[in-house]
Amino acid sequence: MQKLEALKELLATPKKIVILPHRKPDADALGSCLAVWNVLTQLGHQATVISPTDYPKFLFWMQGHEEVVVFSEKTKPKVESLVNDADIIFCLDFSGLNRIEKLEGIIRNALGKAKFILIDHHRGKEEFADFELWDITASSASELVHDFISLLGYGNLINEAIGECLYAGIMTDTGSFKYPSTTGKTHRIIADLIDKGINAARIHRLIYDTNSLDRLRFLGFVLNEKLVVHPEYHTAYFSLSTSELAKFNSQTGDTEGIVNYALSLENVVLAALFIEKKEGGTKMSFRSAGDFSVASLANDHFNGGGHINAAGGGVDDSLAETIEKFEQLLPTYKDSLKAEFHKKTSK
Repeated sequence: MQKLEALKELLATPKKIVILPHRKPDADALGSCLAVWNVLTQLGHQATVISPTDYPKFLFWMQGHEEVVVFSEKTKPKVESLVNDADIIFCLDFSGLNRIEKLEGIIRNALGKAKFILIDHHRGKEEFADFELWDITASSASELVHDFISLLGYGNLINEAIGECLYAGIMTDTGSFKYPSTTGKTHRIIADLIDKGINAARIHRLIYDTNSLDRLRFLGFVLNEKLVVHPEYHTAYFSLSTSELAKFNSQTGDTEGIVNYALSLENVVLAALFIEKKEGGTKMSFRSAGDFSVASLANDHFNGGGHINAAGGGVDDSLAETIEKFEQLLPTYKDSLKAEFHKKTSK
């Protein structure tokens, strides 16, 4: 990390600090934020996590969740006050300010006033931060937050609550340690967190085994009715309309992980999930196996980006138009997908 000594000096005395995740924060984004929040509050800083949107109920167990300010028209005055007064603003698990939706304007107004600290592992970094810990090879933002805390010399402050937040982030962003981004270092960090007293089985249960009845029925519907497979392109996808989401009383987080079911098919290299947005347009998630880059696919065609094997995007086109575009693109990638399939099955 560059300018480490300057950052240590900046944090040596109590400051007013805002901590931000990306929109619809997942376990990695929220876990990173609450881990940093827990450390900063121990050091005497006045810190607040502001989430651009709501987040899944299965993350409510994280220590500090009840202190998170979720941005809305109702909380906007409070958020503006916190941002205007902030000495430091942390941006965690995102590296472009467009990832914080309606908060973007408020945060951009703070550029040049507050000091910005960016900790992230996504491609496409925007140049706005004063201090950065950015590594696209890292498994997760939570892994980098662990590094950040250690680099500052605060490793002794990582207690069970902080360890739980970091473990949740690393576990989910590595697909329970199965993605290629999982390294020996990742496992050494996990070992350190377990040594600090976290209950890994409990965290896994809280995140993956707390389904509502509506969510299970929704998942059954998606798998039975919404799966489309194109064997010739080694591709499978799901699509969901707003009416289908409403039918099953879908909540924030209910669609998380669904795209992985398509990727789990034995002949599939590319998987996608298309979701119609209430306000219009379509958002999507992509997953891939091997060296097929869904980050490039998302960036080139769907205003998105991410990692080689996990990316997302969003367009103003309708759900039907977006799916049509995706299907028209598949012949372009046929040879690459076929090559990845043969690599996948020959090992």
